[in-house]
Amino acid sequence: MNAVLKPSATEKYALCAHISRREAWDIEADVIRSRRFDADEKYLPDALCLSAAFTTLSERERRFVSRIQGRTYANVFGLVERFITAKLLEIGGDHSLGDQNALEALVRFSEEELKHQALFRRIDGLMAEAMPEGYRFDVDSDQVARVVLAHSTWAVLVLTLHIELFVHQHYRQSIAPDSGLSSLFKDVFFFHWRDECQHVVLDELELARHDATLTAAEREGGVDDFIALVGAVDGILRAQAKSDAGYFVRHCGRPVGEQEAAGIASQFLRAYRWQYILSGAAHPRFQAILGSLITKAQAGRIGAAVDALKSDDERSHAP
Repeated sequence: MNAVLKPSATEKYALCAHISRREAWDIEADVIRSRRFDADEKYLPDALCLSAAFTTLSERERRFVSRIQGRTYANVFGLVERFITAKLLEIGGDHSLGDQNALEALVRFSEEELKHQALFRRIDGLMAEAMPEGYRFDVDSDQVARVVLAHSTWAVLVLTLHIELFVHQHYRQSIAPDSGLSSLFKDVFFFHWRDECQHVVLDELELARHDATLTAAEREGGVDDFIALVGAVDGILRAQAKSDAGYFVRHCGRPVGEQEAAGIASQFLRAYRWQYILSGAAHPRFQAILGSLITKAQAGRIGAAVDALKSDDERSHAP
């Protein structure tokens, strides 16, 4: 029996470029299709919002939470894709006079990330039409990108892989199966997910290629940088959770006491940490790839940094 040959790296790059050409889509014609958001729809599914933890809220109020978190979800992806695009354009230059399949794949990757940013800006405007005034997402995408890109390429590539793996997990496990979500919101993340299927392959290829060039000391520095980036992401999430919880309290339609408001803010932060850090860190593929590159001690340091972001309840139920 003939052994099944695994595709080479250049074959993987070529396939990603081919699929990108074949499945290209347009924001207005394929995604928006002249639709608008309904003011009472649910955007983000309960499993991502952690809706059950908002125990003081009515069903109507939890739908409002899903709309707030859904809007932030779109804005966060617009934010992170700014630095992902910049890094992919930078490392794509390594292939300029080499593997042209790799070069095309990474150029198309960058073009798709730019299109995603435009899509999320468009979606934020449509969500604004269906939500009360006063929502804020005041993060400067360019400044965040500068901070992220000041860290080592290894750390940025690990963070990128982490993000794009949880995109897959969120869409397949939570967004796609939920029949109660806004159809427009689902379509936005369907087309986003479809591109990310190829991006994850490229993330793995580029991380492996870059990692092979590092010394042990450089990789140790990369681990430090990745932990620092996780902390920087958490800082953004803390600020946005406070902003979003305040927006909810101002517009939920009833008085909210100080103690309840504090609890709501805490649950927003818990949900955001789950969405953007913890779900990706627990992804089996992420753990396998990262684990193949680092030592047990380094894995322990990353695990401790992630574990520090869990609530006491989450920590007590960890396997």
